[in-house]
Amino acid sequence: MPHPYPYADYLADTITRQLTQLTAHLFQLPADQVPQLLARVLDPDDGVLGRFTGLLVAGSAFAKDRAERGALPPEVWLALGRAANELHDIGLDLDEHTDSLTTLGTSSVAKPAVASPLVVRRHR
Repeated sequence: MPHPYPYADYLADTITRQLTQLTAHLFQLPADQVPQLLARVLDPDDGVLGRFTGLLVAGSAFAKDRAERGALPPEVWLALGRAANELHDIGLDLDEHTDSLTTLGTSSVAKPAVASPLVVRRHR
């Protein structure tokens, strides 16, 4: 007899709850600790973003197999693959800036803040 609440469901619910707690905690942290936390979360290899991307890659592989067998519409596989690719690209874009986040608040010499325009050209 299968367990009424499968372990995968438990893990997904626990991770969701912990992300909610982390988000709430982010707003309570001192300003100098927020950038380091964000850098850890956005890490493309070991952070939440990287691990979630990996989960979507695995889901896409599963969906591809099921789509090839006719159990899922191919659009499901394509959507999961597209989402995994987009998240990977976003991770690469953000990875360029994790050093800035990590070092923000850790420098011993305080530099005066300089306002800058918030329009930046993307480069890939």
